[in-house]
Amino acid sequence: MTKLYSTTMINTGGREGHVEAPDGSMPLTITAPAPGKKEGTNPEQLFAAGYSSCFNSALELVKQEAGIDNESTVTAKVSLFKEGDSDFHIGVELTVHIDGVSAEETQKLAESAHQVCPYSKATRGNIEVDLKTD
Repeated sequence: MTKLYSTTMINTGGREGHVEAPDGSMPLTITAPAPGKKEGTNPEQLFAAGYSSCFNSALELVKQEAGIDNESTVTAKVSLFKEGDSDFHIGVELTVHIDGVSAEETQKLAESAHQVCPYSKATRGNIEVDLKTD
């Protein structure tokens, strides 16, 4: 296996703190998710941004192999769940759209991308991921 890329982010203060790269780039205020809270971002938003971007890249690869060059969008809705006093977990709903492609074909391409995407591989068997088309 050949490592293609590696990155580091450093957090202080947990969900009410700060995160940035060691070189000072991408400084972000981190805040716990709460209704009406507009300052900062939360870990679930960061995960949704990474997963939707990675999944759409995997979808691009799958589309290319199928000879499809229509534009696609992937929306990742990440939900935080709590069971009992201290059991937290997340779930993801990925909604895939490919311009000019039927819902059935889009679903097939999304399922193929789900097998290729590194985020999907990393989360498989650990969190529920629901694939949808619009």
